[in-house]
Amino acid sequence: MVKDILLQLKYIFSQKLFNRKKDAAERLKESFGQLKNTSYDFDHIERYFRHSSHAKAYQVLSDKTCKDLDFDDLFMFLDRTHSHVGQQYLYNKLRTVVIDKPQTKLDEEIIEELSEDSTLRISLQTKLEMLNHRDAYYISTLFQEEHLNPPKWFFIIKLLSLASLAALILGFFKPVFFLVLLGIFCVNFVLHYWNKKNLAQYVGSIPQLLRLNNLAYQLFTQPVLRKLSPDLAKSFKTINEVKSRMSFFQLEAKLQGEFEVIAWFVFEILKTMLLLEPLLLFGVLARLNTKRSEIENVFNFVGHIDMLISIASLRSGLDTFCLPIIHDGTTILAKDIYHPLIFNCTTNSIEIAEKSILLTGSNMSGKTSFIRAIGLNVITGMTINTCFAKSMTFPCLKVFSAIRISDDLMNDKSYYFEEVLTIKEILDESRNGKNLFLLDEIFKGTNTVERIAAGKSVLSALTKNHNKVLVSTHDIELTDMLSDEYALYHFSETVNDKTVGFDYKLKEGKLENRNAIRILEINDYPEEVVKEAIEISLLLDKTYS
Repeated sequence: MVKDILLQLKYIFSQKLFNRKKDAAERLKESFGQLKNTSYDFDHIERYFRHSSHAKAYQVLSDKTCKDLDFDDLFMFLDRTHSHVGQQYLYNKLRTVVIDKPQTKLDEEIIEELSEDSTLRISLQTKLEMLNHRDAYYISTLFQEEHLNPPKWFFIIKLLSLASLAALILGFFKPVFFLVLLGIFCVNFVLHYWNKKNLAQYVGSIPQLLRLNNLAYQLFTQPVLRKLSPDLAKSFKTINEVKSRMSFFQLEAKLQGEFEVIAWFVFEILKTMLLLEPLLLFGVLARLNTKRSEIENVFNFVGHIDMLISIASLRSGLDTFCLPIIHDGTTILAKDIYHPLIFNCTTNSIEIAEKSILLTGSNMSGKTSFIRAIGLNVITGMTINTCFAKSMTFPCLKVFSAIRISDDLMNDKSYYFEEVLTIKEILDESRNGKNLFLLDEIFKGTNTVERIAAGKSVLSALTKNHNKVLVSTHDIELTDMLSDEYALYHFSETVNDKTVGFDYKLKEGKLENRNAIRILEINDYPEEVVKEAIEISLLLDKTYS
C-alpha cells in the first residue's frame, strides 16, 4: 500500500517536471527571433565593459558616440541573451571593435548550427537561464576588481577559532570549559558580525561562480562549442580546486534565500563559535586572486555562446539583414540600408567612394536618421557581423560622431564651446586616418558667416587621410564650397495646402526648394509675419549670392 502511494507520488512528480520542461521548451521556441520583454539595468550590464582591458581593440566606442547613436536603445533591440553573463558579454562586444577574421568565421559556423538545430539551441538556452539571477552580474568582479585583504590582526581570528574548538572539546571532560567557551563566544560574536559587511560583497557572486563553472563544463561537452576554447578544461580544473570551500557560500545563499529558520540558526551558531565565515572568506579570496585568468576564460566562454544564440535569434526575427564584406579598400557601399530602431524604416542605397557625403534637407526629412543608420551598421557589421541592409561593403573604420551636443552648465561651458571641443577631438582623430565621422549641422551655436567659414575649413580637413565624413547642414552655401570634396545628396518634403509629407528617400544633388516659410504659412502664422519673412529671405539671397 505504502509502496503504491510512493510510486504514484513519484509518477506525479515526474509528470509535473516533464510538463515544466515542456512548457519551458515551448516558451523558448516561440520566443526565438522575438524582442525580450524585460527591464534593463545598464549600471550592471556595463560593469564588465567598464573594467575590461581593451588593449587589443581596434576601437572602443566612446560614451559620446554611444549617446549620439542611441546605443542603449540599440542594445535593447539587439539583446536576445538568456543569461546576465551573456548580456554583459554582448554589451562589451558591441562597444569593443576587434578585428579577428578566423574567429568571425568560426562564430558563423556555430550560429548556422544553432539556427538549424532547435533541439540543441533550446537545451543550451535552458542551461543559460540558470545564470539569469541578478547576482550573476557580479561574477565579473571576482576577476576584474580588487579583493578584500584580511586585516593585520587576522591572526587573532585564527587563535580564537582554535580556542573555541579546544574549549568545546575539553568541556565534555571538564564542564568549566563551557564557561570559557561562552566567554570566547561573546568575543567571536562581535567579530562574526563585523565580518558580515565583508561577506555581503561575495555571498552572491561566489555561488554564481560555482554555477557558471558547472554550466561551462556542461556546454563544453558539445563538440561544436568546444571549438571556441579547446583548452578550457584547464580552467575548470583550476577553479574546482577551491570548489569545496566555495560551496560554503552556496549553502549560505540558499539558507538566506529559503529562510530555513531552524537550520539557519544552528548554522549561524556554529559559524559564530568557530569564526568560519572570516576564515573561509579570506581563504577563498586569496585563492581566487590567483585564478583570475581562469575565471575570465570560463566567463567569456559562456558569454560568447549566449551571444551567438542571441545573434541567431536576432537574425531570425529580421525581414532583411546581411553579412558585411569588410575589405582593405576605401569604399562604402550599402544597398537598401535601414535604421534598425525605426519601425517600417524606408530603405536607401548609397556608394561612398572618393568623396564624402554632404546632406541637405529640412528638419524631420530623414538626414540625421540616415547618418545614424550608416554609423550603426558599420558598428554592428564589425562587432556582430550583421548589417541591416540587403548588402553592405566597407573597410575597417573607426566611428566618431558629433550629433548631440548640449550646454555643460556644471562646468559653465556654452553650447558653442562644447561644439568646439567636440570637433577638436574629431580633428585630432582625423590625422590617424580611416575614420568614419558622423556630423550633424556643425557650429550651429554661432553666427551664419562664421559658421559657414569654420564649417568649410573643418569639413575640408576631415576628408584627408582616407577618412569618410557624413555631415548634414542647412547652409546651402557649403554645397558650392565643398563640391570638390563632398558628393551632394538631399532629403526633401512635399508641401500641400495644409500638410507636409516626407518620403525619406535619399536624392542626389543639393536641395533646391526651400519650404520653411511655406510651412509657417500653412500652420496659420499671421499674414504680416509670413510676408516679412519672404521679403527678408529674398534680400538675404541677394546678399549671399
